[in-house]
Amino acid sequence: MTQTDTDHVLLDLADGVATITLNRPDRRNAMSTAMIERLGELLEQVESDPAVRVVVLTGAGRAFCAGGDVQQFDEDGGEGGGASEVDEEAVAAQIRHQEATVGRIHGYAKPVIASLPGAAAGAGLGLALAADLRIGTPRTVMATAFATVALSGDFGVAWLLDRLVGPAHARELMLLNPRLDAQACSDLGLLTEVVPEDELEAATAQLARRLADGPALALAHIRSNLREVPTQTLTEAMRTEVRRHKETGLTADHVEAARAFVEKRPPVFGR
Repeated sequence: MTQTDTDHVLLDLADGVATITLNRPDRRNAMSTAMIERLGELLEQVESDPAVRVVVLTGAGRAFCAGGDVQQFDEDGGEGGGASEVDEEAVAAQIRHQEATVGRIHGYAKPVIASLPGAAAGAGLGLALAADLRIGTPRTVMATAFATVALSGDFGVAWLLDRLVGPAHARELMLLNPRLDAQACSDLGLLTEVVPEDELEAATAQLARRLADGPALALAHIRSNLREVPTQTLTEAMRTEVRRHKETGLTADHVEAARAFVEKRPPVFGR
């Protein structure tokens, strides 16, 4: 894949943790085409890197991601660029962008943490909801935002909300677009943890370290089990999970964990 030349997304790799930072703080990390293309490239890169055990997605400055760049929409005459008919090439490109970002995060084998210094709205909310865990501060807010700008929504937000908070709350959030503060996000289960603003980086690092030091295959299989639940009956889920359970039972990580339990010490998993 040809890499997009942009500084709108930054990557830092350290001790098994890949931190991807959306980097347009002057636009509250609103998505540019270069940003979304580069994000997809980096997500693919770190997914295939065996040294990466956990991925952190965050935003530079005081926001996570404001979603689409509404200022650019205005300058372009609307999201459709002023056209009178849907551009099928634009539809295909947008599908590729969504599958390479939200779709890839949702399908990852590796755990993904969204670290939210501030607002996650619109498509940015989709990125946050696709992660396994979300950590924020009292400044963190979430909003679907689509109806406010007369759009119906993309980047999987409706699908993800339906599964995370249920259809009733999903309809409320999509149709009425309330601005959820950190407490409301926490109450709905959209934030895993809320920490003081000046502790976000350290708390995110601590959470990432816990996952990076965990049993990689077991965590990957747990993620797969959870991802498949919405499309399975209980019988189907149990039949699928047994093979994965037995596979993890053959690993050195499992043997180490059992021995550590008996010896009353923390396990040390393979790196």
